[in-house]
Amino acid sequence: MEYRRLGNSGLKVSAMALGGWITFGDQLDQSTARDLVKLAVDRGVNLFDLADSYAGGEAERSFGLILKHFKRSDLVLSSKVALPVGPGPNDQGLSRKHITESLEETLDRLGTRYLDLYFCHREDPSTPLEETVRTMDELIRRGKILYWGTSVWRPRSLIRAHRLARKWGLHPPRVEQPPYNLIDRWVERRIVPTVKRLGMGMTVWSPLAGGVLTGKYNDGIPQGSRGDTTPWVQKYMKPSVLESVRAFCREADALSIEPGTLALAWLLKQKGVSSVLTGASHPDQLHQNLAALDVELSPKQAATLRRCF
Repeated sequence: MEYRRLGNSGLKVSAMALGGWITFGDQLDQSTARDLVKLAVDRGVNLFDLADSYAGGEAERSFGLILKHFKRSDLVLSSKVALPVGPGPNDQGLSRKHITESLEETLDRLGTRYLDLYFCHREDPSTPLEETVRTMDELIRRGKILYWGTSVWRPRSLIRAHRLARKWGLHPPRVEQPPYNLIDRWVERRIVPTVKRLGMGMTVWSPLAGGVLTGKYNDGIPQGSRGDTTPWVQKYMKPSVLESVRAFCREADALSIEPGTLALAWLLKQKGVSSVLTGASHPDQLHQNLAALDVELSPKQAATLRRCF
C-alpha cells in the first residue's frame, strides 16, 4: 500500500480507501462487512469513510461493531455532517447546534472518542460560514476531531473558509472530497488548483462513475439497476458517454486489465489525489479494486485513456 500526506498536514492516508455509502448497514450483512474491513486492513487500507446520513446512521453503527476488533490508532476514520438526518429544522445543515449534536451521535454509534476527519457534507447557505469554521475549530480544540474537511464545496467557499481561519487563528479545512473519475473531470479545472493553493488534500468519490466505468452498461441498461433508477448514475446513460466507455473498455482489454481496475489506476496517478474512495459488496470486488495499486501506466497510456472521453 502507498501512503500519502493529506495536503500539507502531517496525516498519512492510504492511497485507496473503503467507503460505507450504500453498503454498510444496508446492502451488507454484518459478517460480510467485517470480512471486507479485515481484508482492507490486511492489504494496508487505513482510511474508512462514512457519514451520519448513510443508511440512516446504520452505516456508522455497523462499522462501530467492527471497530472494536482493531487498534483504533491504526485507522483513519472519517464521517460527515450536513445532509438531513431527521424531519426537524435543525436536523441538517452546518449550524453549531446540528454539527455538535450530530457528532456526538456519530461518536456514540461508532463507539470511539474522536474522528480523524470530519467533513462538511455539502455547503449550507443558511448558516454563516464563520459559525461553521469556528465550530469545527472548537471540536478540534476539544479533541473530538483531529482534522476537518469539506465535500463538494465551491472554490470560492474553500478560499473564504481559509481566509476566516487565518483571520481568527482557527484551524482551516485540510481536505476536500469531490466526485472525480475519467468521465467527470471538472475537478481538474475548478478544484485541483484551489486545493493546491490552499495546501489541502483531496479524497475523491465516485471513481467508477457509479459502476459505469466497469462496462456493466455497455450492452444495455437493466431494469431496476442504478443506471435505470438513480439520477446521478442516469446522467451517464447518454449514448455518447456509453460509446466512450466502450472505447475505454477496448483499451482495458488490450492491456489485459479489468476496466474498473484500470479506471482506478488512472485516477491514482492524477494530481492532487490523496486517496480514492472505493466501495465493495464482496471480497472479490475489493481485491479487484486494490489491484489498481499494482498497475503501471505510462504517461502515453494515461493520455490515451483520457482521450476516450
